[in-house]
Amino acid sequence: MTTRESSGDKPSAVVLLSGGLDSMVCGGIALERGYAVNALTIDYNQRHRREIEAAREIAQMLGAARHVVLPLDLRQFGGSALTDDIAVPKSGVGEDIPVTYVPARNLVFLSLTLAWAEALGARDIFIGVNALDFSGYPDCRPEFIASFAETARLATKAGAEGSPFTIHAPLQMMSKAEIAAEAARLGLDAGLSWSCYDPQEDGTACGACDSCRLRRAGFRDAGLIDPTHYSASAPAI
Repeated sequence: MTTRESSGDKPSAVVLLSGGLDSMVCGGIALERGYAVNALTIDYNQRHRREIEAAREIAQMLGAARHVVLPLDLRQFGGSALTDDIAVPKSGVGEDIPVTYVPARNLVFLSLTLAWAEALGARDIFIGVNALDFSGYPDCRPEFIASFAETARLATKAGAEGSPFTIHAPLQMMSKAEIAAEAARLGLDAGLSWSCYDPQEDGTACGACDSCRLRRAGFRDAGLIDPTHYSASAPAI
């Protein structure tokens, strides 16, 4: 039985679901647009493994047709504060690409998402990259997404046979405040999502890493309450 058949009349899409706010909203948008959501979470042995449990909860909330948590130990490569013994910076969002950048992460993850989509017979891929309120990662830029769509056409049997893939990046030009507001509009429980790069021993978010700062400012600017529990030592924003 194909994925399309198992999902009724809904077309199938694969959503790259990290467990963060952006990927949660991206999944909600895919659902709203009428797709049957197949969620893919990459367990890359990241420092903030708390987000994997968040992804499981979000996939359940979205009513995902299937949720795959795929192991891929990028600590074998290192090169990032998220996959190596490098301190997560807490001084604020700067202009340079920070050490939390994981080498070629979105390129690797999208390739895996594409492989599953082709196996499923799905032609739509959703990724929650953002090119406005983010940490300057090069694999979040619109030109990268456009380039990958062409790569997907060239690299796959489906593309070669004239059935290309569409890479949806609906949050690409949204501010973090707009993303927080979109979560509220979609009726999503933002408290299920996890953004912090450096979870504390007591289970709270640090409140000081780039990801925490962007999230906190986004909810503040949207006039919404951020349901995340932050460390008592988190700085003001």
